[in-house]
Amino acid sequence: MSETLLLIFECIGTVSFAVSGAMTAIAKKMDIFGVMILGIITAVGGGVLRDVTLGIIPPRTFENPLYAGLSAATALVVFLPQVRRWLTRQQHIYETALLVMDALGLGVFTVVGIRTAVEVMDGFNVFLLLFVGLITGIGGGVLRDVLASDTPYIFVKHFYATASLLGAALCIGLWQFAGEAVAMLSGASLVVVLRLLAARFHWNLPRPQ
Repeated sequence: MSETLLLIFECIGTVSFAVSGAMTAIAKKMDIFGVMILGIITAVGGGVLRDVTLGIIPPRTFENPLYAGLSAATALVVFLPQVRRWLTRQQHIYETALLVMDALGLGVFTVVGIRTAVEVMDGFNVFLLLFVGLITGIGGGVLRDVLASDTPYIFVKHFYATASLLGAALCIGLWQFAGEAVAMLSGASLVVVLRLLAARFHWNLPRPQ
């Protein structure tokens, strides 16, 4: 995958998760600072956890301000009174947008995490790639929910982490045979489709009755 396409991919994921974090903060009646911080943490948190896991110090987020800046700007746009009023009036659109943005962020960051791991590690350790893909995908959302005093989304809503794992598995399985670009696009697409289907048809993992 070319560096330009990868940058576009990462920007899509960053904006998607920043919107998700900002919308959660607004629902929790946070002030503008809280909205901005939650947007940033949701967008870059998974990447920071990924880099720490892989021994990339300092994490890339702190070397390149693009992603933190983009997520902060996105959160501020979502905070605008006109945008907030529109979202409040259009509850169905609000919920749908939150779901789609979260699904896009999850899919994109899952496969970007795998690519980063492939770049820095020796060999092709499938277990490490699966773990890094998962933690990159869900890490920001977990931090978002903890800071918003919610039970992390991955434990209560549909199958969130499972979608990330399945997308990561597809990406890893295709990597050495179909190439990086096909693997990443396929893995991310599977994550997004599974998340949207899970929400549409109320798919859930077994829970105690």
